Amino acid sequence: MQQVTAAILIKDNKILIAKRSAKGKVPHKWEFPGGKIENGETPEECLKREMNEEFGIKINVGAYFGNSIYDYSHGEIELLAFFVEWISGSMAPAVHDEIRWVTQEELGNYDFAPADIPIVDKLLNMKMLK
Repeated sequence: MQQVTAAILIKDNKILIAKRSAKGKVPHKWEFPGGKIENGETPEECLKREMNEEFGIKINVGAYFGNSIYDYSHGEIELLAFFVEWISGSMAPAVHDEIRWVTQEELGNYDFAPADIPIVDKLLNMKMLK
């Protein structure tokens, strides 16, 4: 099973979500950004690398939020979600078709990738994020 990370980045009470490219796996679905954990890499190191590669930003990884396991046609993944803090850099999406900053309540309005849905549900059931 492939482990994959997901960043829950909150700024001004809004959460960053990103729309997957039409060319990749699970096309056109929304997700929390992140990526595959490489050999010898911790989930935290993976998130720092992925957020820099995908958005050109530096982050600090905070609290572990939860996980989700989903068996896609291309293989089973375990999604590990963490809260992250944007430290520096200008947001410049490199691999996603679109990004949005949405309120906690608005998360339910987007067509998320199946592995991300349990993370969305958990966020929707939390007391208001600060």
